[in-house]
Amino acid sequence: MAIKKNITVAANKKLLQNIKLAIEQTKAGIINAVNTQAVYLNFEIGKLIIEHEQKGKLRAEYAATTLQLLSDRLQEEFGRGYSVDSLENMRKFFLLYQKSETASRKSIAPKSETLSRKLTSPKSETASRKLTPPMFKLTWSHYVQLIRLETQAERAFYEIEATNETWNVRELKRQIDSALYERLALSRNKKQVKELSKKGLVIEKPEDAIKDPYILNMFGLKPQDTFTENDLENALIGKLEFFLEELGKGFLFVERQQNIQADGDNYYIDLVFYHRILKCFVLIDLKIGELKPADVAQMMLYVNMYDDKIKMEAENPTIGIILCKSKKESLVKYTVGKDNKQIFASQYKLHLPTKQQFIKVIEAPKRKTNK
Repeated sequence: MAIKKNITVAANKKLLQNIKLAIEQTKAGIINAVNTQAVYLNFEIGKLIIEHEQKGKLRAEYAATTLQLLSDRLQEEFGRGYSVDSLENMRKFFLLYQKSETASRKSIAPKSETLSRKLTSPKSETASRKLTPPMFKLTWSHYVQLIRLETQAERAFYEIEATNETWNVRELKRQIDSALYERLALSRNKKQVKELSKKGLVIEKPEDAIKDPYILNMFGLKPQDTFTENDLENALIGKLEFFLEELGKGFLFVERQQNIQADGDNYYIDLVFYHRILKCFVLIDLKIGELKPADVAQMMLYVNMYDDKIKMEAENPTIGIILCKSKKESLVKYTVGKDNKQIFASQYKLHLPTKQQFIKVIEAPKRKTNK
């Protein structure tokens, strides 16, 4: 009897787990469906507002009054969610996305009809508002962040990355605020920058996974503070989730202060990661001052030792990143070498530079080239 009871309990437990899984999956599906319909609804509301403005040829001041009146009536009947700012976001959303050609939507766009033509189909008023093609993959909160960006290229890049990496709104906002697109653009030529807005970040070689600079403004350290390399390491490990987000896609944490021995001597590597896309280890050495030739030599030692003692034959060569406060490009050029594909020196910033500062850095080489 005891054996039969145990079998029954085990079977019931399995059944319960399966039912719970089915419920959770269904709930997730319902939430996704609701979020998708909310995006379509807001797109349609934006379309109706634009059509009304165009037909009436409203002046700016009258258009603003119309939105206020519309907001008051909608909030009376449907509650929150229809403020003037929200309606303006819907209006802008339609204007920006009615002819959008981002790669993420292009691949699933209907061949015979665009969404805008379906919306204006003369079949019936109901049919004209039925948005069937599943074009939008993110939530409305995501799109509120995206429509604030100045260029279509930026919007396309962040939309692709948010979709592929399943960023929540907080992650998307942090990546936008930390100027991820601009930082990636720093190390790419014009053609490669264009690819970012078509395919997102594609990692095929070590340099694709490297940023310069890294933004460490969320770790509680201030530029005016006095701190040690150990303090910096503790801050990064203390908020490892944020640091992994900043490192980017593919990074997995392995160990801190990993010990490697050679000829009886002990060497300690600050931070060790593994990159699942590149299939290699990534060693990070932290420096609180300016990069020195000895720092590069030390990282070369670590990388060579790791390749010899830790790396498996099927894995790719180890990458080393020296994360420093400042560096001279000439020193990097002459110590690392132009054919280097394993050692990288990147600066870190404890504050968030403005977008204008990033753009200034990006545009500087172009101006020099044009001369």
